[in-house]
Amino acid sequence: MRYIRCKSGGQIIFAEVLADGFLQPLDAAPYAGGKPVGGTIERSHVTLLAPCEPTKVVAIGKNYHDHIKEFDGQVPESPIIFIKANSSINNPDGIIELPPQSVSQRIDYEGELAVVIGRTTSRVNAADALNYVFGYTILNDVTARDVQKSDGQWARAKSMDTFCPIGPEIVTGNFDPDRVGIRTRLNGETVQESNTELLIWKTAALLEFISETITLYPGDIVATGTPAGVGPMKDGDIVEVEVDGIGVLRNTVKAR
Repeated sequence: MRYIRCKSGGQIIFAEVLADGFLQPLDAAPYAGGKPVGGTIERSHVTLLAPCEPTKVVAIGKNYHDHIKEFDGQVPESPIIFIKANSSINNPDGIIELPPQSVSQRIDYEGELAVVIGRTTSRVNAADALNYVFGYTILNDVTARDVQKSDGQWARAKSMDTFCPIGPEIVTGNFDPDRVGIRTRLNGETVQESNTELLIWKTAALLEFISETITLYPGDIVATGTPAGVGPMKDGDIVEVEVDGIGVLRNTVKAR
């Protein structure tokens, strides 16, 4: 099944995506037990928003060997966790805003598979962890690369406004997060292409590691890391992150 969050007639709603191009509105978020309500809506009549409302976005750094080689070559002993501020969350088809050159001169795309939590997740074992997942979506972990290096930690570089596009849909059901193709295109040219089977720490292992010390709540996002090929974006660029079985997250880049 597929779900979106959108703006319809001035209201923000969650909806199930039906096979005929229509949407079935829900009375709450699907990961919060939302039920169908009212009639259907044509998909062309709504504006897509980020498909969930997380209390936090937990992201993983350096989780593909090929990306580590282009980063600093140092393989971590355990997953590197960082948080992207909720104020950085952006919508499908939203604008990624480049900050002034005085703040950063290199803003990179980082295409990733994202996990949407479905149940309160605390101290779970890897063997059971995927039972706490509601579904999967796409995330672009936009990064001010020079700020990341100069600050010595990642909070500001990862959390600038508009730096966390998510969407377009949440996919549930028969989906294997550890065996799915992922690619990023910049102005139509493929710049990242990999498969999550190459993740150093697989999805269940990540959830076990994170939930040992950080409780995850329904609607929270875990971004699993980006493969090699990260690179800069400039004013006017169109960046697309595609994950097989989910769709394409597309955003336009504009200077402030």
